[in-house]
Amino acid sequence: MSEEKLLEIKDLCVTYKTDDGVVYAVNHLNLELGPRETLGFVGETGAGKTTTAKAIMRLLPIPPGKVTQGEIIFDGKDLLKISGKEMRKVQGEEISMIFQDPMTSLNPVVRVADQIMEMLRLHKHYNSKKEAYEEACQLLNMVGIKRERANDYPYQFSGGMKQRVVIAIALACNPKLVIADEPTTALDVTIQAQVLRLMKNLKDKFGTSMILITHDLGVVAQICDKVAIMYAGSIVEYATKEKLYTNPSHPYTKGLFNSIPKLDVNEEWLEEIHGLPPEPTEQIPGCIFNPRCPNCMERCKREKPGITYLDDQHYVSCFLFEQDGQAEKGGEA
Repeated sequence: MSEEKLLEIKDLCVTYKTDDGVVYAVNHLNLELGPRETLGFVGETGAGKTTTAKAIMRLLPIPPGKVTQGEIIFDGKDLLKISGKEMRKVQGEEISMIFQDPMTSLNPVVRVADQIMEMLRLHKHYNSKKEAYEEACQLLNMVGIKRERANDYPYQFSGGMKQRVVIAIALACNPKLVIADEPTTALDVTIQAQVLRLMKNLKDKFGTSMILITHDLGVVAQICDKVAIMYAGSIVEYATKEKLYTNPSHPYTKGLFNSIPKLDVNEEWLEEIHGLPPEPTEQIPGCIFNPRCPNCMERCKREKPGITYLDDQHYVSCFLFEQDGQAEKGGEA
């Protein structure tokens, strides 16, 4: 693990109280991210990835969402303990977020330049509207949009261009951390590649750290340094990109890789992970993956596995590796 940490999440638990019961969205999650690193956050729909991102930003809907325990240490301060006024300074200025659908992020009746200027004037305190406008035009140009389009409305842009506007807003204050929540899901494949290339170049230019939430392991391979595999609210495997792709270890991680088509193998059917993720209101005894795991043992049905370090940059939450690695018993991923 990196000694220098920009973000460290310790034992985070998030629940939603609903009419159908308590939803256990995030369970004892531990995570860290260093300066200038990009972390890929991978898992099925409902795994808790977006909830974790919203918890970091303190954007959980309250009620019904609630952080029941844990710490989120960002740049030396616990974001869960600072005041609302202090957190509003962090949001946008130090941590910004790119959402999945740009149309839900942009106001359809406000010109795009004005939406960028709002962020600039809120955090950079421009005295002149003209100065803020010029900065907004420079940001649009940086993401590949001509200044002549600055006074257009979001509906006049394509999906890819709207996402570029959202990226410009996210980077307006040169934040230390950008959280990108499936930023290319709503785009076609060609535009996806352009947006990802743009994000990677801008990240390198500004020296920004990034958490990239995605379902696509191909996207992770292209842009990320480290990868966290999440299942049912918990991280089951964490590693550098190289170690994860050359030595996927957790049965769930292996299932994800096996479900990807292989160009050098003639397969009639792709291998699948049998079964479905647990209901979010259900608390599985033992390992959370045991109902779907092909390697399930009796112990897995009774006990929750701790974290086993395969090396200093690779850990799994699985009983299969306790004797091979250095286990932290009694913990949760």
